[in-house]
Amino acid sequence: MKKVLGFLAALWPLAGIGARAEPDCASPARIEAPIGGPLQRLHRVEDYQAILQSCTNADKERLAIRAMRVGGEEFLLTVDSKSLDTSIERRTCWTCREPKGTSRFQQLVAQFADDPGNRLKPGATWLDNAGLKHGHGEGAFLTADLCPSRKSLDRDFLQKLEKAGPATQIALSVSGLWIAHHPEDFDWLRREKAEGRLAITFVNHSYTHPYRPGLPTGQNFLLAPGLDKDREIFDVERLLIANGETPSVFFRFPGLISDAGWMQALKDDHLIPLGADAWLALEQKPREGAIILVHVNGNEPLGLSKFQDLSLRGALPTPFLPLTRAP
Repeated sequence: MKKVLGFLAALWPLAGIGARAEPDCASPARIEAPIGGPLQRLHRVEDYQAILQSCTNADKERLAIRAMRVGGEEFLLTVDSKSLDTSIERRTCWTCREPKGTSRFQQLVAQFADDPGNRLKPGATWLDNAGLKHGHGEGAFLTADLCPSRKSLDRDFLQKLEKAGPATQIALSVSGLWIAHHPEDFDWLRREKAEGRLAITFVNHSYTHPYRPGLPTGQNFLLAPGLDKDREIFDVERLLIANGETPSVFFRFPGLISDAGWMQALKDDHLIPLGADAWLALEQKPREGAIILVHVNGNEPLGLSKFQDLSLRGALPTPFLPLTRAP
């Protein structure tokens, strides 16, 4: 008898091999990437593709706009059609089908891609500041760009923002190369968000954010020849997800420069183009509902100085609102 019990005891550790705990379907999934750990490579997120499906889980309903695999498990990037909030969800927790009808989110994607205001300037072949440029509500929408830069993150500016109160709303337009070249600054941002000092919405700002001084606008930024649209759009999202963050449904063009082909690409990939009507370094004055644009990559101190001056004079519309409330 003792031999039998000993044999069964020896087999017990083997019983768990290959077994996987039941997934928690009541909450969004977490892609583990410890703050303070090494930057995870985007290739951690595999089989990444754009989809559009209506998915239900008990009494919840969301649109799935991306499918992917991480660590052998299937996940979805989903959006609440009304609030525009995004979340990562386990595929096995949801029943998905082709959407019936057109949701508010789909209407917004089409609206800003096909906006009659997206007109070419006389003699130009590109679009300047196309998409969502002004929001709704009393207050403003603070956005800050992180283009590739040799300089460090403007932490002082962000820490001054935090003094306004817990979880200050800010949308950060991040380029993939900025994250790749500034892992410590990105880690700092993740910590500020996790500990409730900043409420960060991550906006896609393209992966490479190409720019060459002196080149004509129609051949510069994302209009440079030979770019891979899928890489510029998807690899930023993959890098964010690989590092435990969730992309939003917004995309900001480098330099705010685009064309009809890029607008169609965003529409096909279910993203809302984000412009601005108060780029502070260009002396544009913010008003109620303004989408404010500054850079916190060390390359545009003038915009940060203008922000501080407006703030001291009480000339900034407040409070700062979540970007998802702008459309």
